[in-house]
Amino acid sequence: MNPRTDATADDAPAAPRLPAVTERFVLHWGEMGSRWGVNRTMSQIHALLFVTGRPMNADELCEQLGVARSNVSTSLRELQGWGLVKVVHLLGDRRDHFETSGDVWELLRTIVRGRKQREFEPTIQALRDCLAHPELARESAVSRQRINETLVLMETTSVWVDEMLRLPPETLVKIMKLGAKIQGLLRGKGKP
Repeated sequence: MNPRTDATADDAPAAPRLPAVTERFVLHWGEMGSRWGVNRTMSQIHALLFVTGRPMNADELCEQLGVARSNVSTSLRELQGWGLVKVVHLLGDRRDHFETSGDVWELLRTIVRGRKQREFEPTIQALRDCLAHPELARESAVSRQRINETLVLMETTSVWVDEMLRLPPETLVKIMKLGAKIQGLLRGKGKP
């Protein structure tokens, strides 16, 4: 029995279906989230809030996605921790509602900053610690070189990401398009 379309055993009405394209978007975002190491429900909640463009309360999210309240609550806390979702209140309704930004560039910046803080910065610190370790001299020259090269790569990428995050979206789009043109020229596919 499909909980999204069929009545439950006690003939309670099924949750209303999402429009087909919205459902496809939400399901795909959940799949992509899990491939990126993010909880599927968390990704689906974010996708639903983004694509509908309106605040929803936890009960509505449970109903629309067909997931348990505890899963929604946990996912909402995590999304708030990432700065991707915030609580809003609607006039005449005492429940918390949740919304996300409708600006994809703002969302990209928030996600990149969060991943940089949670993943890149600890890795950079670990590499620095390795290179500062008193036993480093006992490691092979190849190991020392590769750890150092990895640190240089991570630090360079980190600085580049910071610079890109400071740019307005219009400039980022121009840089991306210019980068694609340069790649084409380097591969001999572009016009001189």
